[in-house]
Amino acid sequence: MGVIIIGGGQAGIQTADSLRSGGYTDSITILAEEGCLPYQRPPLSKDYLAPGGSPVPLPLRPASFYTDNDIDLRSGVPATDIDRDNKTVTISDGTALPYDHLVLATGSRNRQLTCPGAEATGIHSLKTLRDAEELHAALTQARDIVVIGAGFIGLEFAAAARAHGCSVTVLEFASRPMARALTPAMSEWFTDAHQRNGIELRLGEGISRFEAGPDGGVCAAHSTTNRRYPADLVVVGVGVIPNDEIAARAGLETNNGIVVDQSLKTSDPWILAIGDCANYPNPHTRTRTRLESVQNAAAHGRHAAQVVLGASDHYEETPWFWSTQGTLRLQMAGMSSADDTTTLIGDPATAKFSVLCHRDGQLVAVESVNAAADHMAARKLLTAGLGPSPEEAQVPGFSLKAHTNRLC
Repeated sequence: MGVIIIGGGQAGIQTADSLRSGGYTDSITILAEEGCLPYQRPPLSKDYLAPGGSPVPLPLRPASFYTDNDIDLRSGVPATDIDRDNKTVTISDGTALPYDHLVLATGSRNRQLTCPGAEATGIHSLKTLRDAEELHAALTQARDIVVIGAGFIGLEFAAAARAHGCSVTVLEFASRPMARALTPAMSEWFTDAHQRNGIELRLGEGISRFEAGPDGGVCAAHSTTNRRYPADLVVVGVGVIPNDEIAARAGLETNNGIVVDQSLKTSDPWILAIGDCANYPNPHTRTRTRLESVQNAAAHGRHAAQVVLGASDHYEETPWFWSTQGTLRLQMAGMSSADDTTTLIGDPATAKFSVLCHRDGQLVAVESVNAAADHMAARKLLTAGLGPSPEEAQVPGFSLKAHTNRLC
């Protein structure tokens, strides 16, 4: 019967790849909701929206990968239900497909606004290829853009819109951008950097309602401080919701995603959940975590394949992330907290520096801007548990790369 993978994103495709490279010989079926070859999502908010040229989505694997590896990719074929007793998955045409192991890589979807006027045309989200295609076309005509939310997607899009010469205002209800992911010091630096680039970043200011013109298209955004911002294009980036409904209908435990154990197994040992939809016990934070990143999706996929192949190891990968916002490449290793002690190395004035985060004297995260060597060193140190102490990092001229070379 083999393995069925629900989801054609990074996590699902990586699982199939790792199964075959690991020697798995039974059938592999991927049920992908979108009716196209699975593609990379991160470039959609970056290179895909750059001025000039005709954007082309980057495939996760070439089409030949699926035929060469005898993987049954069913694009545009969503799964509708899971029968755990009979170990079958029902697809959209009513067919029931049997499985030995089932991998849920269902991902997440954008959270939608429900404020007055949110139904106006010209209000977009950015998650899928179709979203990016619509925005790429709209950017050629837009003049005044309002972005709701100063997270990674919102700021990546804001930087891309500025490159098109648009006027850009970002409304963020929180007191600082990317607050969920970054230290206050790094958030403050990005605030200044985006404002220097001409982006109006309005912090502590959310969206109250949208105003539409006679044609039904958005013409302004009204904030929670009663300010009116002209807008002929709006992008909403206020977080995502895990796609866990099919798991819940099947009686699997869900709570901000599909709950899994340290091996990424659900409450049913024959079903795993991975990627954006999985709520797993994170050994680095000692809390349950649901991460939305390519690294997490790919690492989960590799681990899920090993579990199917018979391994029993716990998932312990060090998380890392990145975001490209115009000329600024932000890379993060580990997971910081707002109350961590921080040490700055490098020179923020040159837009090439890192922030080291310590908790109880231990290095727990490193945030880097245009400092790839620091990021790679941080990943090695955090994995090995050999980070410098706060005192070592504060020595003038300290080099994270040199410290890593001595110890790793």
